[in-house]
Amino acid sequence: MTRLGPALHQVRRRVDAALADLANDQPVLVACSGGPDSLALAAAAAATRRRVGAVVVDHGLQEGSAQVADRAANQCRDLGLDPVLVRRVRVTATGAGPEADARTARYDALTRVATECGAAALLLAHTADDQAETVLLGLARGSGVRSLAGMPHRRGLFRRPVLDLSRADLAAALAESGLTAWTDPHNADPRFTRVRVRSRVLPVLEAELGPGVCAALVRTARLARADADALDEWAGREFALLSAAGFPVDGLAALPLAVRSRVLRRCLIEAGAPPDRLTADHVAEVERLVAEWSGQGPVHVPRVIVSRRCGRLILAGDESMIGAHDGA
Repeated sequence: MTRLGPALHQVRRRVDAALADLANDQPVLVACSGGPDSLALAAAAAATRRRVGAVVVDHGLQEGSAQVADRAANQCRDLGLDPVLVRRVRVTATGAGPEADARTARYDALTRVATECGAAALLLAHTADDQAETVLLGLARGSGVRSLAGMPHRRGLFRRPVLDLSRADLAAALAESGLTAWTDPHNADPRFTRVRVRSRVLPVLEAELGPGVCAALVRTARLARADADALDEWAGREFALLSAAGFPVDGLAALPLAVRSRVLRRCLIEAGAPPDRLTADHVAEVERLVAEWSGQGPVHVPRVIVSRRCGRLILAGDESMIGAHDGA
């Protein structure tokens, strides 16, 4: 094996650590856009003793995107990755915004390819800088501790081996690899919220509060994730008990708000509410049936109606309980 420079060796060590639970002959894929972070990750993964392939997703959102995808695929093949697959996707506008819509299309494609290839893991090149941006965006949304937890190192097939390394670390690794990355013009386009956070908000915070803001945000994500995981586990146990008892209001009211809100959210999802349409305001409305009861009527959330009856929460499809009222 060719001797690696220190920066590329550091990335390879992170890849090895992220895949330590897998046998060397289990297939792994790298998601590679041809940008500096993912290309550096691909080069590091190629230097391991594992079966590593790559997948390149072409969103078709920019002129020449097909050529960019083919170039990235050829770079991965030159690294010795196999198989290397290109998937062209159609980004459907859902109202969630272009960034979210592209992300949904990308993850759907990556999941399909990983399943088709029988991959045991799929590596993503998100860095500590990406994590800091994600935490700030979560803070701006005001959607609770889970949004401050940022991206996990691992979720299902997806693993993020360089989440604790900076973009500068990945840039140094790329320089050692001798590869030339593609520069995505969208990464400098201020129409995108994340770009504004990266190019305007974080630099101001670093200038006004001093260096180390990015590292502090990453540390916040790590601590918030530990808290959120513990609360989710607690809420899971309570959900099982309360579900078996028919969701008694007294049992729900006895829980701390942080646990109760999680139980209520899971109740709504289990009853048919789409997770991506269920907001904190929806959960808060249901919460009032428990903690601020004054005889009010049922609460309508997407695809579910919730009412309070005989000391219990009753959840049903939104066609069956319109007009239901409670005297408990």
